[in-house]
Amino acid sequence: MTRLDCLARSALLWLGLTCAGGTAFAATQPACQEDVALFPDAGRAIQVEIADDPEERAQGLMNRTSLAENSGMLFIFDAPREAAFWMKNTLIPLDMLFMDAKGVIRHIQASATPLDLTPVPGAAPGDPAPERLMVLEIAGGEAARQGLEVGMAMAHPRLDQTQAAAPCR
Repeated sequence: MTRLDCLARSALLWLGLTCAGGTAFAATQPACQEDVALFPDAGRAIQVEIADDPEERAQGLMNRTSLAENSGMLFIFDAPREAAFWMKNTLIPLDMLFMDAKGVIRHIQASATPLDLTPVPGAAPGDPAPERLMVLEIAGGEAARQGLEVGMAMAHPRLDQTQAAAPCR
């Protein structure tokens, strides 16, 4: 067997394993559930508490001294709107992932400072579509550790599945 044959076979084996891995994730991806935020592009599933009424959204993660790894709170608004959050009475640093009506991450505020009363905007300056339907709060630094980035889509049953960038399976 020539060196070229070995390289070709290695490349084919790598390609086969890579494709099989992608299929395996798709086949084992958890089903959409109310208490799970799925990020198929990152291969991540985050356990969430839902805050979907004014009282729950106002309370958020205030006064908590810790947040379990791979968990967070998903804030859901009745309709897309401009959103800003603050860290009043929030004792731990949080990453805030602001998502549009399609479930696409449009802005990430990494490690928001505990107890800071400065509003955290849900859109980067100049964003042509600053309205947000959902905001996911997770432990500070967790977005980077999980590989979550602007432009990635979340799958969740509370998104309009006809418009969702990552519809539920």
